[in-house]
Amino acid sequence: GDGETKSVSQVKNYMVKTVIKSDMGRITIIRNNDSKLTTTLMEMMGNKTGFYATDEEQAEMRKRVDSMMKARTKDSATSSRPVQEPIPAEISITNETKKIAGYVCKKAYIINTRILGLKDTVIVWYTPEFKINNLSSTGGSAMSFVMGNSGANPMNGVDKIDGFVMRYETKMRRGRIMIVEVTKVDLSKEIADKDFDIPKDFDVKPMKEMGSMMGGGAPGQIQIRRGN
Repeated sequence: GDGETKSVSQVKNYMVKTVIKSDMGRITIIRNNDSKLTTTLMEMMGNKTGFYATDEEQAEMRKRVDSMMKARTKDSATSSRPVQEPIPAEISITNETKKIAGYVCKKAYIINTRILGLKDTVIVWYTPEFKINNLSSTGGSAMSFVMGNSGANPMNGVDKIDGFVMRYETKMRRGRIMIVEVTKVDLSKEIADKDFDIPKDFDVKPMKEMGSMMGGGAPGQIQIRRGN
C-alpha cells in the first residue's frame, strides 16, 4: 500500500527480530538462524495470530508455487518458451557517496535478470564501516513480507555487497517506488534473550496448517522467503 512503514530490527548472535508498524497493524518476524526457523506474528484488527516454518518447509512451498506457475504457463501462449535458470545478480559500484544516519555510504546497483532478458535494477547505499551477522540490509527478512507477491526478490544479490545496506530504492507495481532507509543504528545496545520469546497471547500455528486454511496457498497470499 501507500504511505510510510516503520520497522526496528534487533540482532543477537543467531537471532534476528524485526517489528514492522503501519496503519494496517503490527507484524513481528523472528528468525532463528541456528534452527533455521522463521516465526511471523500478526496483530491486525484486534486479532493476534502467527505461523512458523523451517527453511525446508518454505522451500517445499516455493516448489509447489513454482509447479503451479509452470502448469499455468503450459496452458498459455508462452508454453513454447524454455524455462530459464536463475541468473546471478550483477553488482555495479559507483564513486558516489552520501551520509545516512551518520555513516558515509557508497552507491551501488544490484541488477537481476528476469525471463526474456528483462532486468530489474535496485539502487542501494551501503556503508563499508560495519557488517551485521545474519542481517545484510535495513528491513532484513521482513522485506519479503512487505513485498508480498510482487514477483522475484529485488534484493537478490544483496549478500554480495561488502558492507551494510543503509538504503535501497526499488520499483513496485503500477509505477510506484519503494524507498527503505535507516534512520538510526545502535551497535552497543544490550539486547535480552527474552526479547526473542514468542508472546503467549498469540495463536501461532505451523505454516502448513495456515496454508490449508487459505485453500492450500501461503498464509494471506504472502510470499515467504528464506531469512537473512
